Amino acid sequence: MPGYPDYTGPAGQTHDNAPKAGVLLVNLGTPDAPTAAAVRPYLAQFLSDRRVIDYPRLLWKAILYGVILRVRPKRSAHAYARIWTPEGSPLRVYSEALAAALQQELAANVAGPVRVALAMRYGQPDIAGSIAALQRQGVRRLLVLPLYPQYSATSTGSVFDAVADTIKGLRWPPELRQVNDYHAEPDYIAALADSVRAHWEAHGRGEKLLMSFHGIPERYVREGDPYFEQSQETARRLREALGLSEAEAPISFQSRVGRERWLQPYTDETVRAFGAQGIKRIDVVSPGFAVDCLETLEEIAMQNAEFFIEAGGDTLSYIPCLNATASHVRALSTLVRRHGQGWPEFSAGNGAHA
Repeated sequence: MPGYPDYTGPAGQTHDNAPKAGVLLVNLGTPDAPTAAAVRPYLAQFLSDRRVIDYPRLLWKAILYGVILRVRPKRSAHAYARIWTPEGSPLRVYSEALAAALQQELAANVAGPVRVALAMRYGQPDIAGSIAALQRQGVRRLLVLPLYPQYSATSTGSVFDAVADTIKGLRWPPELRQVNDYHAEPDYIAALADSVRAHWEAHGRGEKLLMSFHGIPERYVREGDPYFEQSQETARRLREALGLSEAEAPISFQSRVGRERWLQPYTDETVRAFGAQGIKRIDVVSPGFAVDCLETLEEIAMQNAEFFIEAGGDTLSYIPCLNATASHVRALSTLVRRHGQGWPEFSAGNGAHA
């Protein structure tokens, strides 16, 4: 009727089946193809998010549509093409594998029934569609797990916004819990440390272990974003697990854009400085990324490797993200089971219900 909210929800639900719990993994997102035509709407959605860019709207829209979306899609498409796989975007392929592995892990370790779904904050599958799919499967208790170990308003905060926008439009919203961060979780730190040791065992060890996190504007931290502090805490705990000093395992921040001052030291400047200092080999790990993506596979393993060599270094050895490794899946399973305590589906037991 006119004037009434247009609430949505799956029609024809019955009470014949027991309600289920759902886990919604959310990652950043990716274009559907490594082309300018596919990158443009993805970038438009991403860069229109006020959590990401908080400049005055009229000014920012003029910059975004008048400049950025005329130039950047072609450049970004070229970068995506360098890492694209036959199966598609690495971020989506690895995220899907992680969701499937977590589904299996939970099926073996909780009473169930629990359904795991994947969504992207930008692009497909979107958050609203994934929540609707879980509802159609009978999910009445929903745990949202953004795949960002360190909280930032630009990432996790934006996911929570999108979830809230979806939930408030549902005629029968599920019970909702959300994971804020897991930057200091012992199992997460142990998985990171194990991945570094395994890389050293297979490829040898560099003179430095650089921990490169995604950057955000410094202004956001001054305004209350905990991302810098949580990144430092992750780095400190990883150093302790590996027995390294801060000099042996420094921290840096990548992926800055625009003229505003971002978190420092910058990754590209750091690797160039290492090369100029006569350091011949460095290892780089990205503890802020759950799965490999454009920022790790192209920006770190390709671009920054070139910067390092141009400055005098020999080898930048990139340590892959945790992806769908067993240790990563176990760490996320532990996190999910703890946050699901009190829900009947997460009681101890083996074997899942239908």
